[in-house]
Amino acid sequence: MEPTVEVQQQPTPRLRQVGPALYELDAGFREDMRVPARIVADEELLQKMAQDRSIVQLINVTTLPGIQGFAIGMPDMHEGYGFPVGGVAGTRLPDGVISPGGIGFDINCGVRLLSTGLRHDDVRDVIPALAHDLARSIPTGFGRHGRLALNPEQVDRVLTEGVPYVVCNLGMGTEDDLPSIESGGHLPAAAAARVSLRARERGHDQLGTLGGGNHFIELQRVDRILDAAAAKAFGLFEGQLTILIHTGSRGLGHQVCTDAVREMDRALAREGLRLVDRQLACAPFSSPEGQAYYAAMCAAANFAWSNRQVLTHRVREVFGRRLGADVWPRIVYDVAHNIAKVEEYGGQRLCVHRKGATRAFGPGNPELPEAWRQVGQPVFIPGSMGTCSFVLAGRSESRSVSFSSACHGAGRQLSRAAAKRQVVGAELRKELNARGIIVECPSNAELAEEAPTAYKDVERVVDAVETAGIARKVAKLVPLAVLKG
Repeated sequence: MEPTVEVQQQPTPRLRQVGPALYELDAGFREDMRVPARIVADEELLQKMAQDRSIVQLINVTTLPGIQGFAIGMPDMHEGYGFPVGGVAGTRLPDGVISPGGIGFDINCGVRLLSTGLRHDDVRDVIPALAHDLARSIPTGFGRHGRLALNPEQVDRVLTEGVPYVVCNLGMGTEDDLPSIESGGHLPAAAAARVSLRARERGHDQLGTLGGGNHFIELQRVDRILDAAAAKAFGLFEGQLTILIHTGSRGLGHQVCTDAVREMDRALAREGLRLVDRQLACAPFSSPEGQAYYAAMCAAANFAWSNRQVLTHRVREVFGRRLGADVWPRIVYDVAHNIAKVEEYGGQRLCVHRKGATRAFGPGNPELPEAWRQVGQPVFIPGSMGTCSFVLAGRSESRSVSFSSACHGAGRQLSRAAAKRQVVGAELRKELNARGIIVECPSNAELAEEAPTAYKDVERVVDAVETAGIARKVAKLVPLAVLKG
């Protein structure tokens, strides 16, 4: 008999296990469902999801016009705006809808892993100085401005051209960086003219800033290699010093999403769209609103990749000052978490929404750099502050299981307000320092919001991804120092 997991919502859906770490709710559960709802998880993770509205939100996603196959939730899924965070869905082009809530307000929030040729044991004594210098060199926190202020023409070129402009015209990085960034750090469908003046004003001085919330830069050590062939292809070895950068498009991306939700909300009646949740505001991909949002979203994605490129430049400057000019952290890979991409599945072109989810392309995918086309795409799963993170490699099976998608982190299990009620930031700082983890964060309140107890068990989350056949573990990383807003 197939096991079922009861979800405490009204009416109560019963999810049927259809594969290893894979559960499904048939489309017949609710009359308005167009496709099944699918979740990658184990029973404990499913019960955690049942404590918020994330499963209901995923069911709501299945009602979107043009949706194909299934809507799927990752094992780190939790409640979000419209789509749950950790939700993935593909809509058929040209007339299936695109929904800003399926991408999120922080467009192309993502992660970039940098590797060094250094062994942690050889530079252990320099880690505190590196962390302090990073904190002095990189603005953190909400609304903070960077050292780089762009004029309107430069902002438009970043939006249109992405990382290649930052490398070739601003001198931050080299062309060797580009193949190691998803889409080369540039989506050609971007149009700066589709980005509002307000959004451009918010972003003009935010390149090279980290932001607040769960954004961070973390110095890490490769604790264990779990797949020797893939680790070699990625340039990772045990004991290695690495750097993980997590941030996105800052205020510019937030404004792009805000503008699009407002415009699509106005167009619902004209398009004859009736939604179960107004937070799922959407428009046909081919409509004027759909095309305008997609072009603006691509521009915001270019901005986010450029932001991580400028941050990479700042990291390299710090390492050069502290360890010598010949120390040049290399980009292992950079992947987006909140984005919509046009991809082909089953002979159909789909607009694949990934919100709090990352690509997990398997071996042989032509979008992957030649260096690791034989092993699959690097997938990075950060843990919570103070816990381990993982590098995985995408598997070919992910195409049919999850639209080639994996989770993006451990996933919240406590709201920020609940975390602050349960955790004292100053005590958490002392606890992390006692464990040898240096914390550079000016606010104890924001530190408490990101406490490890606020997040699910990252090892359980990653185990579910591996068990479901989406990606396999390559390396385990442990934190040495963390820079937060």
